[in-house]
This record gives sequence, structure tokens and C-alpha cells, in this order.
Amino acid sequence: MVVKWLYGGCIFVVGMGIGEISLERSHRRFPLGEVWQLSHQMVLDIYKMISSFSSEEKYSLCDQIKRAAISIPNNIVEGHSKNSKKDFIRYLYISRGSLEELRYLLFLSSDLKFIPENEYLEYEKRLTIISVKLNNLIHSLKS
Repeated sequence: MVVKWLYGGCIFVVGMGIGEISLERSHRRFPLGEVWQLSHQMVLDIYKMISSFSSEEKYSLCDQIKRAAISIPNNIVEGHSKNSKKDFIRYLYISRGSLEELRYLLFLSSDLKFIPENEYLEYEKRLTIISVKLNNLIHSLKS
């Protein structure tokens, strides 16, 4: 099964069950890779997780968490749409900054007892994996 959707003037194609994610533009396909896939899944899971936050936090800390989480895959996609490798790398650095912002906000949420310690540690592991893959992508584009 293949799912297609439009985002920012680009068509995304996801081959269900085979983990294929690519961006079609001008009849060419550009793989966005696992770093986008993992960060996109993180956004989906973050939305589920913050639904358990108290109503007083829904409009402050929750909004900041959502913005930071969304910014990670969003900047990968936006950078990939640019016309130069230099611009793509710049957006990947922005994505990395958003990842670190999200890391702190989840740490804060754990300290404030909004999320259980074990759940925070699981997110921390996932953020570390995404961070390593993002750094590897940056380094591969620089060489």
C-alpha cells in the first residue's frame, strides 16, 4: 500500500510495510531517510503523551513541547526542499537545536512530575538515536 500526501508543494510517498519514505519533485525521488521517519513518529507520540497533562499546562508547556517536536521533522523537510546542500545543512542544524529544546522540555516535564520517569527515559533514548542520525546526516552532507 502506498500513501501520498501534499506538504509545502511537495508530494510525500510512504510505502506501507517497507519503510520507504521519499520526496517526489520534478519526477525524481529523494529519500528523507530514517531520521525524518523517527522524528515524525516522535511528534505523533508527543501529542499522545501531552494529552495527559493538566489543563493548566495545556496552553504553556504543552504548546512549547509541541512546537519543538514539530520543528524537528519540519526543518528536515523544509531544508530538503532548498536548492543547495548548504541550506539543507543549515536547516538540519535548526532541527538539531529543536531536538535539544525538546530534550530539555521533557526533562523539565519529568522534574515537574507531569510525565513518569520511565516514560521520560524512553523519550531520552529516542532523542539520542535521532540526534546521532541527524549528526551523521549533517556530517555526510559536509563531506
